[in-house]
Amino acid sequence: MTKLNCFSLQRSRTAPLDSSSSRNDLFSPPLHSRINGWSAPLHCFQVIAWASFSFMATVGFGIYVPLLPAPWRDVAYGLLSLTFTVHLLFHLAAVTIDPADMSVRLKKDYSSPMPVFDSTKHTHVIHNLHCSLCEVDVSLKAKHCSSCNKCIADFDHHCKWLNNCVGGRNYWAFITAVSSAVFGLIVLIVVMLFVFIERFVNPAILRTAPQFQTVKGNGTWLVFLPAAAVESSSTSLLVLALVSVLLSLAALLLLGHLLCFHTYLLLHGISTYEFITKKCRSLNPKDNKQTPPVPPSIRAISQSIQPLESLVNCDALLPSRSCSSIFKLEDRRETSSQMPEPICAELGEASGEHHQDFSESTQIIPGENYLFIYLFFIEVCVCVLMFVYQIIHK
Repeated sequence: MTKLNCFSLQRSRTAPLDSSSSRNDLFSPPLHSRINGWSAPLHCFQVIAWASFSFMATVGFGIYVPLLPAPWRDVAYGLLSLTFTVHLLFHLAAVTIDPADMSVRLKKDYSSPMPVFDSTKHTHVIHNLHCSLCEVDVSLKAKHCSSCNKCIADFDHHCKWLNNCVGGRNYWAFITAVSSAVFGLIVLIVVMLFVFIERFVNPAILRTAPQFQTVKGNGTWLVFLPAAAVESSSTSLLVLALVSVLLSLAALLLLGHLLCFHTYLLLHGISTYEFITKKCRSLNPKDNKQTPPVPPSIRAISQSIQPLESLVNCDALLPSRSCSSIFKLEDRRETSSQMPEPICAELGEASGEHHQDFSESTQIIPGENYLFIYLFFIEVCVCVLMFVYQIIHK
């Protein structure tokens, strides 16, 4: 079947040229499954996360904590060392752990390309606890992630900051990493604000380190104490403190929001995937309408095709196209949820509609995709720097 060439355009075919070509030839070649967050391709959010961690550690341990007076300096060193170490270890664990279902991990076949989903053979990617792509039996809450291209045990969501799925195997490592990051940012913000304020109120309290005895003038400050004392101006110290506080507040806003969201999920005993799925169904106005009565003729037909009910899982179909923007699901046509299950089964078989459980619930997870907030704070930092520069040089 071809499309007429009315405007001198190239004709496009909707079927293979020869009968020997399979239906899978119309799809792009399958991808390999990713093992963990270190598998290619790396995500830009992952690079931003590690760059932010390195910047905060350098600023905290190298510049502002050494300026604190003696009793508080030791306390700040202890708290920041503990929180940053815990965050680093659990962050590495959440990225490195393979969250795949046990049957997928036992198969240990990450090098082979994944098969293409064939709707003529399977209605769903995961049907009756069997994944047609991974070709294994999976657990009850397993979902097939499109980014990792494998089934994830107790799937929660795909985290772009970790570049890895968060499931049952690494969920608590993820929660611990987020919690330690929130606590560490709070301590770091308090330290930097203390240095910023005391610079104007009582600068002498920040110059108690022995290395300051050899420095002439109060306008010269030392950073990276006590290992390698580097001279710096007071303006540079204040500007860096202001920028660091603003960036830390932005990161604290994102991580705090994310931590509160997952605390809510833990209290209600649901996952991120289940939360978003329920949200999609509640936002669909068609789900709130009552099912119309079935005429006797249709009821008789539905009873005759009763064995087909098991072939289509009507409850697993997405309620509307609004959910397709949240999950990367292939929803060719809308199937009305108002029809009774036998009719739904008949239409599903007749139209060949299929649904892929390519679960990637990263689009509306709080604290996951707010990159524009970082950009906004960077713009604010630039404006503040220009304002401070004008005040200093007046």
